[in-house]
Formats: sequence, C-alpha cells, structure tokens
Amino acid sequence: MIHTDSDDLMSDHTAMMNDPHRLFTEASLDISRGRFQAGIDRLMPYTDFFSESYLFCLLYAQALKGINEYPQAALYLRKCCTIAPANQVAWQELIILQALIAGKDPETPQSMFDPVTDELEKLTAALLEFEPVKTTENADPTPLLEQKQPFSDDTAIAVPTETLATLFTAQGAYKKAIRIYTMLILLKPQNADHYQNEIDALLERL
Repeated sequence: MIHTDSDDLMSDHTAMMNDPHRLFTEASLDISRGRFQAGIDRLMPYTDFFSESYLFCLLYAQALKGINEYPQAALYLRKCCTIAPANQVAWQELIILQALIAGKDPETPQSMFDPVTDELEKLTAALLEFEPVKTTENADPTPLLEQKQPFSDDTAIAVPTETLATLFTAQGAYKKAIRIYTMLILLKPQNADHYQNEIDALLERL
C-alpha cells in the first residue's frame, strides 16, 4: 500500500480532532508571534467542528483582528459572549475592537456591537430598579456600613455602559463612574461632549 501526503494530512487532521488542545496551542503560538494568517489557516478547516468552542472562537477572532478583518472578528467575539457570558476575556476584546474601529472610522455604525451592549444595558437597568431587603445589624462579621460601601474603585469593568455609570453614580462610586465615562468617550466619540459633562459634574462631587 502506497503512503501519500494526503494520508499524512488526514492523519494530522484526525489527531487535531482527537486532541483539540494541540490545535489551540499551535494557533495561540502563531497569534502570539504575529503570524495571524498562519493562525487562520490552521484554524479554518475546523470551524464546523469547534463552532461552539469558546477558545476556538476567541483564537479565530484574535487572528482575524490581526489581519484587520474587524467585522468578522467581532462576529466571533460576540459568539464567545453568547457561549460563556461570564467569561470577561471576549467582552474586553470586543471593547478593544470597537475602540480600534471607532479610531479608524468614527462614522462606523455601532450595530455590530449593539446586541452585546444592549443586553448589558437591560441587565444594569434592572439592577437600578432592584430594591434589596432592608436589614439590621446582626452577628455577621462584616459591619452593615461596610456592606453598603460601593464597589472598589480598582475593580475591573468588563463592558462599560451609560446605565452602569448611572448605577455607580447613584451608589456614590464617583471614581468608577468617571472611569466608565472616560472609556465611553473612546468607544463612542460622537457622544464625547455629553460624557465629558458627566465627568465634570462627578469631579465636583469628589
């Protein structure tokens, strides 16, 4: 029986299917070395097999971003956010990507990102309407006053939204609200004047 190059290719393909971590590791190395097209070429044959894999979609998005295919990269990042909403890596990548597009072309429509930010706006708006059960001091080791303090100012913000800034303002977490508005100026420069006015008002409260 004659052994051919196609046999080697099929064998390698089967090995990758059986051990996807090898595929992801090699693609990750390509991307880290700036060999984005090589990463795409490595991942592309497996798009149907790993379409529901968070790591596959994230790596593919990073490779696409590397060759400036931003709309396609955004699609894969949004898929990551759907697969694992609690994982912040893709959210942060999407924010960076949106900033890159806004910097290159301020007229670019926000439609490719709206499904992500709109969902977060709804969740944050729900939080604003939430009324916690009133409590009194008890034997809990954490004092009630400390429990009511706002989030720490150095807590990471995965996806900034205007509603989240409003929530932090209502909590008295002015520095976090300022951080969000500062990020929003980068993401939505068309609203920069409004965000700057909000920042100025918050600075007066500090």
